[in-house]
Amino acid sequence: MRRGAPAPDEAPRGGSRPSEGRGGDTRRPRPSSTGRAAGGRPRSGPGRPSTGRGGRPGGPRGGAKEGPRRALTAAELRAAEVNAKRARRAPPDPEAERAKIEGREVERWVDEGAIRAEAASAASRAAARPRRNRPPRAVAPDTATRIGAAARDGRRAAVLTERLAQAQDAFDREHFEEARHLALQLVRELPSVAAVHEILGLTAYRMGRWKQAAAELEAAQALHPAVELLPVLADVYRAQHRWADVARVWSDVRELSPSQEVMAEARIVAAGAEADQGDLQAALRTMARATQVPKKVRDHHLRQWYVLGDLYDRAGEPLEAVRWFELVASHDRDFVDVSERLRALGR
Repeated sequence: MRRGAPAPDEAPRGGSRPSEGRGGDTRRPRPSSTGRAAGGRPRSGPGRPSTGRGGRPGGPRGGAKEGPRRALTAAELRAAEVNAKRARRAPPDPEAERAKIEGREVERWVDEGAIRAEAASAASRAAARPRRNRPPRAVAPDTATRIGAAARDGRRAAVLTERLAQAQDAFDREHFEEARHLALQLVRELPSVAAVHEILGLTAYRMGRWKQAAAELEAAQALHPAVELLPVLADVYRAQHRWADVARVWSDVRELSPSQEVMAEARIVAAGAEADQGDLQAALRTMARATQVPKKVRDHHLRQWYVLGDLYDRAGEPLEAVRWFELVASHDRDFVDVSERLRALGR
């Protein structure tokens, strides 16, 4: 082994795992191809003849007489015969070599840690319910534009946009560890893009990481306000017992007059916060607007009626609780645990 050269089995310094803070850059150090030995000198050997006098490579200097020649061994004679019969190698074609190099496939590092951790639960979920062939969500055009403005160049912008799409898809498939891993990489490079903070905040919310969820959803709201996120942010505040913040968000939602679905979610969170503080009557007053039965019942109606049944049950009014639980069951018997709640109430 030459002095100064790395040992064949020596691991690169800094560990074998590529850096997560460089956008997945996984280039490895390449061995030197300069043909130089340690110390910077060109290597000598059979391919580099000496320049002795007498016209023969390696010949003696000063015209000294040669000693008696050693007889060749059988192995050396055989090697000489093989070399004499071997056809001369054609010089390399630069164009062919360039085409071969450009056609090589570069090995890419893929972190399968989070994917492997989710494999068991994903298999059980797939066996428990039919698979939905839903295509992955595409990144919104305005978000892609913001990524393009924040990235260092167009090529990097395309990579980051694809990574955000992967994070959204992992979240939709309930692979929250994978989604969080991707989102953490994105937020380091794209701190000014609201959608990146949003996916990280929603993932933290589903994982019960309330402090991180609040910080990321607040950042998303500051960069690009979206009323659809407010019920989630209010529920995070509720989990942290930040009652004043829950009331503030509930007031903001009412002033914005969003869709019925968003209003229903915010109402449920506000009533839940009041019930958590022991004021069941205030919670029932908050839910009063949900007592109307529309002609076309949607999922958010069932959620509000279930909350009404739960509140009346906690308030010691079983007849009213049964009324709302039965209304839910009449549209969807398998909604949450409504069948068990009715059995517990004697129905």
